[in-house]
Amino acid sequence: MAEKQRPLSPHLQIYRRQVQMMTSITHRATGIALAVGGLLVACGLLQLAAGEESFNRFKGIIGSPVGMVLLFGWSWALFYHLCNGIRHLIQDAGLGYEIPQFVRSSWLSVVGSIVLTAATWAWVVMAGGAA
Repeated sequence: MAEKQRPLSPHLQIYRRQVQMMTSITHRATGIALAVGGLLVACGLLQLAAGEESFNRFKGIIGSPVGMVLLFGWSWALFYHLCNGIRHLIQDAGLGYEIPQFVRSSWLSVVGSIVLTAATWAWVVMAGGAA
């Protein structure tokens, strides 16, 4: 059977990166990060149920510099996914489909998540620490 020469479909290398494309990809990635972070929360609850010594060991790991970076990243993923999810709900209602509105709402998701993360971590630090 002879092979027909068919054109290849465009790939990401062909398309110019736009904020809408990047926010879509980031939304999926933060969903995965939230699932993995949920496992970390479940692990913490299991350590809490196992007793004080076990939970103190868990707090020591989470309170380490690597653990704090993970907590910070997870909190940003949470706020980004929340902001972008609200944006999607608004679009599901039939609003914001014009290109300028779409770009603006994409940037609002990014900026909103950064502001919410910074405000939350400022409150955590002012209250006495994360772990």
